[in-house]
Amino acid sequence: MRNDCLFSRREMLARCGAGFGMIGLANVLAADAPANPLAPRLPHHAAKAKHIIHLYMNGGPSQVDTFDPKPALARYAGQRPASIAGYRTENTTVGLRPSPFRFPQCGQSGLQISEIFPNVAKFADDLCVIRSMHTDIPNHEPSMFMMNSGHLQALRPSYGSWLLYGLGSENQNLPGYIVLCPGLPVNGAANWGSRFLPGVYQGCHINLPIDYDARTVLPYLQNRHVSPETQRRQLDFIQRLNAMQAERRGNDALLDARVASLEMAFRMQTAAHEAFDLNQETCATKQMYGYEAPNRNVFAQNCLLARRLIERGVRAVQIYTGNSQPWDTHGNNDGQHRQLAAGVDRGIAGLLFDLKQRGLLDETIVLWGGEFGRTPASQGGDGRDHNHWGFCVWLAGGGFKGGMAYGATDEFGFRAEENRTHPHDLHATILHQMGLDHERLTFRYSGRDHRLTDVEGRVIRAIIA
Repeated sequence: MRNDCLFSRREMLARCGAGFGMIGLANVLAADAPANPLAPRLPHHAAKAKHIIHLYMNGGPSQVDTFDPKPALARYAGQRPASIAGYRTENTTVGLRPSPFRFPQCGQSGLQISEIFPNVAKFADDLCVIRSMHTDIPNHEPSMFMMNSGHLQALRPSYGSWLLYGLGSENQNLPGYIVLCPGLPVNGAANWGSRFLPGVYQGCHINLPIDYDARTVLPYLQNRHVSPETQRRQLDFIQRLNAMQAERRGNDALLDARVASLEMAFRMQTAAHEAFDLNQETCATKQMYGYEAPNRNVFAQNCLLARRLIERGVRAVQIYTGNSQPWDTHGNNDGQHRQLAAGVDRGIAGLLFDLKQRGLLDETIVLWGGEFGRTPASQGGDGRDHNHWGFCVWLAGGGFKGGMAYGATDEFGFRAEENRTHPHDLHATILHQMGLDHERLTFRYSGRDHRLTDVEGRVIRAIIA
């Protein structure tokens, strides 16, 4: 299949200077820059990572039940010490509630991980747990926007869109930013939208059931009425009309997105089938992920797909879980956390092992976490409320130190106190590892230069290997 550029270099210079922002213009002006908005582009500095896989635990896992052990909760069970009297959440909470789970020391590093993650614990020496995360608001909608786009409202592009805008994609036959998500979470597709960035950079949502047919991953992908050669001629004609329209009217972000999407849709007719065909995987690999009958689940399936996608050059993959039963444990916290962890533990461990054995973990960031955490105090006797003052995420691969915990919450796990880390800091650090300076990655919109980290953010150099 032909994969030539749709516009001349002169045309692309004019269009990029008008609408693709400073980094886009600078890259196109480079002598070897191809005139394709999704083509790979040079980073600001040497990159440690090329890809990111985000394991998004929708709903907010409890830090004190997963990766932030707090033995003091047992000593003060049922009490509300003066040190936490000022903490107020959405719902009325009662006294402190200890976790029922053991936190054994794992790996050579001795990193403490909850017993509900026995398989993930085998990779303790690869994990960098940030125990001092905090965010702005204890509600799902704004906190999910903050974690995905660095803003509390649906006004900014997602970080995956920023990565595509800054770096392009290594695979021109697949979307560079893919979201594997059963159904839709809170905020829906706005979580992975491109907003004011050109539409070609938005995430591609794919919802696959168990035992799907790889030929029907995306609806209407195959044209059963005309040959590929005829489709190519038709598309060339449409794209020539698009180019004429662009020459007459100048930059048009919607037209740019349509031009790129038409070309990609044509190429995806063969590339998507191959990338999503799990029949190419061995039985041993599927068993490693926990993806075998009769216990296979969508999360394990999506973890395996994520490895296949980044292996083929996809820049960013998000895997959402907890949409039908989120980690939003206002009741039965202990039972739900044990069940939810069991649903993802083997898939995550399989992904980490597979990436390591294929030499992909060094160049791939794996991020685990939700939009906030949960209160160490009890809600309704057996639940935990939202807690935005302190929670955990962890990183693996991509040049991050392993076997360590960064930062700390107070003795009860309520509030981040040591090395407090905001999503802006997390985003700045991820961009840094991908070769991008978060202060230089900007796009001019509505009269000013915008960036993923707004006017904040710092690179957390203590966790970089």
